[in-house]
Amino acid sequence: MATATHDINDIKRRMAGASVSLKGELSGLRTGRASAHLLDPVMVDAYGSQMPLQQCASVTIPEPRMIAVNVWDKSLVKAVEKGIVDSNLGLSPATDGQTIRLRIPELNEDRRKELVKLAHKYAEAARVAVRHVRRDAMDILKKLEKDHGKDEIERFTADIQKATDAGIAEVDHMVSAKEKEILTV
Repeated sequence: MATATHDINDIKRRMAGASVSLKGELSGLRTGRASAHLLDPVMVDAYGSQMPLQQCASVTIPEPRMIAVNVWDKSLVKAVEKGIVDSNLGLSPATDGQTIRLRIPELNEDRRKELVKLAHKYAEAARVAVRHVRRDAMDILKKLEKDHGKDEIERFTADIQKATDAGIAEVDHMVSAKEKEILTV
């Protein structure tokens, strides 16, 4: 019984990981408003290695459609600029000394539809991750079947299904909120 309780908490934690990952991916989708999280995936070639932009610059939002990146080391300005361009975010850096300004353009209807499709693609990957956790849990349950009673196995199967349904519902909620945000900006 103690093993089953521990396992269900581990299963829920692993399923929640899919939601956390999806949240990060969705925050990177540009909705026409400036967001510091938009630059989270940007990697910079600095000091001989790849490092996240946040480790070599500060990101601020001076205006609703503007991101300002203040590079701490003047020698890294070109590397930060290159990292932003290489990240395929569709942003054009304008450099002024150690500050890189990124204007967020208005989204046209086609780009909005593209972003919604991408959000749904990310959501499907998260759903698949939740289902993989469910499959792994069911495999473990089959191995435990001979050690536990049939009622306990059925209860644990129901708990796994409830956790799966909750995980999928969370993913669906997140993607529908992001879709609404993209289409109404």
